[in-house]
Amino acid sequence: MKARYHELSHRREIRCNNVKRLSIDMKRILVILSGVLIALITISGEAKQPERPNIIFILTDDQSYGMMGCTGNEIIQTPHLDQLASESVLFTNAHVSSAICTPSRVSILLGQFERKHSVNFNSATAISEEAWAQSYPVLMRKAGYYTGYIGKNHSPIGKNGYETGLVERSFDYWYASHGGVFFYPKEYRDIYMDALADTQVEILEEGVDQFLDPNARRLKGAINFLDARPDDRPFLLNLNFNIPHGATTRTMRQRDTDDEMYRTLYRDQDIPLPENYIAKADIKTPKLPAWLHHAEDRQTGYDYVDTPETQRECTIRQMQCLTGVDRLVGSLREKLRQLDLDQNTILIYASDHGLFMGEHGLGGKSLCYEKTTHVPMLIYNPTQKTGFRSDALVQTIDIAPTILSLAGVGIPEAMQGKDIAAFANGRQPKVRDYLYTENLWSTVFGNPRCEAVQTEEWKYIRYYKNENLSAVQKTKLAKEFKIPLRVMLYEVHESQFAVYRSFVEDPVSGEKPVYEELYHLAEDPNEVHNLINEPGHQTTLDELRAAWKVEIKNARGMGKPKVSIHSNMNSDI
Repeated sequence: MKARYHELSHRREIRCNNVKRLSIDMKRILVILSGVLIALITISGEAKQPERPNIIFILTDDQSYGMMGCTGNEIIQTPHLDQLASESVLFTNAHVSSAICTPSRVSILLGQFERKHSVNFNSATAISEEAWAQSYPVLMRKAGYYTGYIGKNHSPIGKNGYETGLVERSFDYWYASHGGVFFYPKEYRDIYMDALADTQVEILEEGVDQFLDPNARRLKGAINFLDARPDDRPFLLNLNFNIPHGATTRTMRQRDTDDEMYRTLYRDQDIPLPENYIAKADIKTPKLPAWLHHAEDRQTGYDYVDTPETQRECTIRQMQCLTGVDRLVGSLREKLRQLDLDQNTILIYASDHGLFMGEHGLGGKSLCYEKTTHVPMLIYNPTQKTGFRSDALVQTIDIAPTILSLAGVGIPEAMQGKDIAAFANGRQPKVRDYLYTENLWSTVFGNPRCEAVQTEEWKYIRYYKNENLSAVQKTKLAKEFKIPLRVMLYEVHESQFAVYRSFVEDPVSGEKPVYEELYHLAEDPNEVHNLINEPGHQTTLDELRAAWKVEIKNARGMGKPKVSIHSNMNSDI
């Protein structure tokens, strides 16, 4: 019996041990299966997450809205841009916030109105390092994007402005110059000396090729912190032209070595003058009162608008240069296809402002009329099924938050622009009820301070007293006492900051306008008929005046501007 009992106990022990082993093995199997399942879910989740898009932002200089075939110009040849626009959302009512290079370009980088960022030619300031840290290029690089900057930079950054070197260090690839690039960049900027080409568009295209293609020719002047663009990181490329700016068109010389396009294109065609063009000799009543807008002090670089002959010559050169940009856009899209990047690269195209070409007898920019604030702007998303046009009230300050949104990067509170990424996915949300523009560049060159508020149908503009010294008189003094014109006309001492701050703050604090305009854009897109004193529009005028009061405070924002006080007296730019 005892032996039988021991045998049964032994068998029970074996069974218990087997059960325990089985239990342990089952737990191990469950743990392994759980790990595999988690890994599969993780992999599946990662596979479902969309790949971050590459983004290329192309910015031209002085390009008014109607200077492409797709925006209504029947003479200019821009087939590649027209094709791109047909596949994009083309904004037909896009405007800048300030119609002059530096403040407009700073507004684009920071997504802010000038009244907030406070950087202009006459402000004695530069973007501070703190403010620059919240710019879209810096945030994109911080988020893992490989970033590049090619072409014109006209934004002083850091305590020493252009001489700080901060902006060059802020990109993985830098092939750019401060101030003008000009038509023959090698004559003015050493960084381009190693390029094979001699003309602006073609030189910058060499930079684009090096940025995109690891097998492209290496440019000795380019500053790149990596040998080549990494395959495992998305990229952001900023391509900034100095075209069709007068600094470029004035320096064209139709050399035998220039592409035939830059020598002969459009010269056999009848180039019509703009609507409402007035030659200087024919101006009887100026567009703005002479006591307000000192037109005789205008920079001499805009004198080409004074006669039909010089106006046409400048127009031909502008169109030649833009056709060159168009050819580059075609080559760029082909390069993206060759590198298998075309299906995940978003393209954005815009201009920093427009330019008067003799309309109303005006030249230059830095006013709030449509010719200077209304610009081309499009967003191409390769995943978007069809292109379309939108008349939404959008602005170039919307570009920064939109780029960040498209990349999945957080938008800082300091940005005042709107995220319009939804348009790149085929949707058309309402962006804003009122669009606000301003000019704070009021200097010896005659332009008054002004602000404008507009809807799709109406625009209201208000102007302030213009008590600046005269460029003509200062030029006479400079010649008489042998003072360099740069010193007399362009150098800005740090004390100018106080004057500029009054330009920013006084209208917000109640400064009264000395002149006003009201235009019915729907019926008068060229802003010919000022209806400010016409009966029947008081309700509209009251609405826009009330909107101005809100919009200027929004543009000003809160707190002190994040700037570095900076004089250009020791700068080469």
